[in-house]
Amino acid sequence: MVFHIMDLRQIRHFLAVAEDLNFSRAAERLRMTQPPLSQSILALETELGVRLFVRTKRSVALTPVGADWLPHARQVLADAAALPGIAQRLSQGELGALRVGFVSTADYSVLPDLVSRYKARYPDVAISLQEMTGDLQIEALLDGDIDVGLIIPPPRPSLHPTLAYRRLVTEPLVVAVSEQWLAAARVVPRQGHLRLADVATEPLVLFPRRSSPSFHDVITGYYANNGIAPRMGQQAIQMQTIMSLVSAGMGVALVPRSLENLGRTGVRCVPLEGTPPSIETGLVWRRDNALPTLEGFVAMARHKKQ
Repeated sequence: MVFHIMDLRQIRHFLAVAEDLNFSRAAERLRMTQPPLSQSILALETELGVRLFVRTKRSVALTPVGADWLPHARQVLADAAALPGIAQRLSQGELGALRVGFVSTADYSVLPDLVSRYKARYPDVAISLQEMTGDLQIEALLDGDIDVGLIIPPPRPSLHPTLAYRRLVTEPLVVAVSEQWLAAARVVPRQGHLRLADVATEPLVLFPRRSSPSFHDVITGYYANNGIAPRMGQQAIQMQTIMSLVSAGMGVALVPRSLENLGRTGVRCVPLEGTPPSIETGLVWRRDNALPTLEGFVAMARHKKQ
């Protein structure tokens, strides 16, 4: 049976009588007279369709149903008393949920620190993480399937006008090369660096353009600016897969420097000579999303780890 808000008073009346087993003392504790208290209990029993008390002229006792119902009644009142505090914590983003999408490159750069700091500040928020390519994150944001994304952004004019964006990190690209190729001197770094020309004839493993146009264009644009036509090799939408393909000798890849944190066996990340291209990662979310947990996440991202 579902109670109305006014029925909480009847539950308080029941608890008082159940604890005192005396209508007079219970009425005194409730600061009311005994007749209205008796009428309230009778009305509650009538509504429930069960007897809660056995009454005689000399005693009051709980029925078996009343005794079993007592802890449930206490829990209802405890939950009701907690509701104002819960509402406040929800409004402050201290409770609730947050759905976060992220590109695979973010898993080795900004994501671990950001999520760790957020969970330390908001331990009672249920945060769910979903690895997604940038294009799928944009769709999910527009459809309301995630609350915030970590993406390699498209050119600003092409970002949907309902979305807001904040840059988090910019990092240079490095060359991911098979350790076997280095050992065999198929690729030879000079003073710990590689020129693009050193790997120009090798197959290039990269993201398909539809999944990450900005990342794809930065890499192909770097080749073009150096007068080199890339020899396209395998494509993959996850950075772990790209690094595995490099380890297997399927080609080289230009990846964010943070991919050194992946520690993939059989692959070495070698810096590029000169001024290498860089890649940006940032937060994206809907401007009209007023979710308090989202506001806390965006605010956390503004303040980088000291």
